[in-house]
Amino acid sequence: MSPSQVPPPIHVLSLDLAGVLKNSVQATLLAIIKKNRHTRYFSESPVFADFHSALRKFGRGNDADISDDTFLQTYRTTIPLTTYDSYEPFANKFLGDTCQEDDVRDMFSPGLPRFIAVTSSTSKPKPKFYCRYQIPNPLRHVSGDVGPTFWTFSLHYRQLVKVQNRNGDIISTIPAGLGSSAGVRMAHGLEVENDHLNIKLAGDWATSPVAVGFIRDYRTFMLTHTLFALARSEVETICILFVTSAVDMVRYMEEEWDTLITSIETGELPPWEGIQHVREYLQPHFPPRQDRAAQLRVIGKATEQPGWLGEIWPKLKTTISICSGVFSVAVPKLQFYLGPNVQLHSLGFGTSEAQIATAYDPSDLNLFKMTPREVIEYLDVAKEENASSIVPPWLVEVGKHYEIVCTTHDGLWRYRLGDVVEIAGFDPTNGTPITRYFERRNIITWMAGGILTERHVTAAILAVQDTLAPIAEFTAFIDSRSGVPTLVYLIEVHGELHPEAPKAPTRLHNELCRLNEEFDPQRMRIPTIRVLRPGTFGEYRQWKIEMNGSGAGQAKVPVLMWDNAAREWMLARVHKELGLDSNDGVVQG
Repeated sequence: MSPSQVPPPIHVLSLDLAGVLKNSVQATLLAIIKKNRHTRYFSESPVFADFHSALRKFGRGNDADISDDTFLQTYRTTIPLTTYDSYEPFANKFLGDTCQEDDVRDMFSPGLPRFIAVTSSTSKPKPKFYCRYQIPNPLRHVSGDVGPTFWTFSLHYRQLVKVQNRNGDIISTIPAGLGSSAGVRMAHGLEVENDHLNIKLAGDWATSPVAVGFIRDYRTFMLTHTLFALARSEVETICILFVTSAVDMVRYMEEEWDTLITSIETGELPPWEGIQHVREYLQPHFPPRQDRAAQLRVIGKATEQPGWLGEIWPKLKTTISICSGVFSVAVPKLQFYLGPNVQLHSLGFGTSEAQIATAYDPSDLNLFKMTPREVIEYLDVAKEENASSIVPPWLVEVGKHYEIVCTTHDGLWRYRLGDVVEIAGFDPTNGTPITRYFERRNIITWMAGGILTERHVTAAILAVQDTLAPIAEFTAFIDSRSGVPTLVYLIEVHGELHPEAPKAPTRLHNELCRLNEEFDPQRMRIPTIRVLRPGTFGEYRQWKIEMNGSGAGQAKVPVLMWDNAAREWMLARVHKELGLDSNDGVVQG
C-alpha cells in the first residue's frame, strides 16, 4: 500500500473493533501457551511456578481437560514480568561450540532454534542471546517488484552452534549473530551448511553478489556493496539497515570516489583490507563498464549539492532504513544527499528478541503498526513496574506512554523489552495499536537533583542546532571526575560551526533545565560539547565491530555511553571543545 493510500489511525476504538482486536490477541495467546507450556524454560524456571501450581489445582492432567478461559485467566493472574535474568541460564546451554540434543531440544519452543540472535550490547557490557525458532523476514520491503536494489545485506555470524545427538552425529548447525542476517538467509535459502556454494551465487535479489555479505571489515563491507551498486545506473531502491550507516556509505563513497570509478572502468576490484578471502568469488560478477564510469566522472563528487545520490542513480525512488529514535538525528543529512525526488521510508521496528511492528505509513519514519503475530502488552510507565500495571492492546489510550512487553512463539513470556512507545491511534481495519517510538526505559542517571533520560539528552542537543550547527550524529556521557557530574556531548556536525557556537553550552544547560524542572540549575554544571573529526562515528562502528567480532549491523552508537574504553577512543578524536574545562575556564577551540 502506498503512503497516499494508508488510512489515518483512528483515536477511539469502537466496541466492535475492540472486540475484533481482543479476540485476535486472545487466539494468538492461546496458541502460544499451548505450544510452549511444556518447554524446558517454561517448565523449569521458578518464575513460572505459580502458573503450573494454579493449573494443578484444577486436577487436570492434560491440555484437553483445561478450558481456553482457564488458560487465559491463569496467564493473566500468574505470569510475572520477566527479564533476561530468568532467560539467560537456559540460553547459555547453547553457547558451547557443540551441545547435546537432549540438553537443548524444546528449550524455549518445540524443536531446535533456526538461529540465535545476538544483541549489539549497545547499553550493556555483554551481549544477550535469543533463540529464534521461526524467523520472519523483516526486510520484505525490498523484495518483490521494486527494481534493482542496493541492499547492504550481511551474512555474518558470531559463531556456529553444532547440536549433537546421542550417537555423536551433528544433527543441526545453528548460526548465532545478526537477526537481519538470519532474515536474509531464510528469505533466500542460504543455509550455513551450504556457504561454500552460497558464496559463489550472483544474488539476483540485490545489486551485490552473495560473497559481499561475508566481508567483516565494516568500511570494506560498505564500500564493496557501494561499488557493485555504483556500477548499475538503474538502481531504484536503497536498503541500508540504519540511516547512520547510509550516511557512512556516502562519506566512504566520497573518500574513495576516484578508486571506485577506476575499478568500474577496468573491472578490477580495489585492494581494500578484508576483501581478500572473497575476491575470487566477486571478480566473476564484476565486468568492466567503461560507459558507466564515464557517466560517473561527469557527475563527480557533488556532495555539497542536494540530491547527489539522485544524480548517481536517476531511477532511484526509495531509500529504506531504520530512522526512528536516536537514528533520527542522521535523517536530515541523508535527505540532503537524496534530494527532494527520492522518498525515505521506515524499515519497521524489530529487535533481537522479536519483530515488534511494521511501518504503518512508510513515509512517516516513526509510525508503526504492532505485529499481530506475537502478543504485545503494554506496561503503563506512570504506574508500578509489575504485572498489575499491564494494559491489554484494546484498552491502551492514545497519547499515553507504555513499555512494550511481549509473549512470543519463540518462547518469551511477558518479557520487558525496555522500549517505550506512545500510542498514536489504532488501525481502522482491525483495531491494532499504531505507535511512535518514544525512548529506552531505565537508561537514566541522576544528576543535579533530577532524573536524566535518553530523551532529555537527545532533545536538548537537537534544540541548540541553530546556534551550534546541524548535528550529523552524537553520543554523550557523564563526567564525574571533578566531583560534580557534568554532561559531555561528543558530536559530528554537517558543515561548519555557527559563529554563535560558543553560546551553545549555556543554551544546552537552560534547555536541560526546561525539559526537567527537577534539575537544580545551581547544581548542574554547564555541559561541554566536544566536536569530533568528520567521519569519527563511522570509524567508531568499524572499531566496535573489530573489538566485538560482530557484524555490520551490531555497531549502534548509544545515546549515553558508559563504556570507558569507547569514551577514551572517542575523546582521542576531538578537534574542538565548547564549554568549561577542568579549571572552569571557557574553552572555545
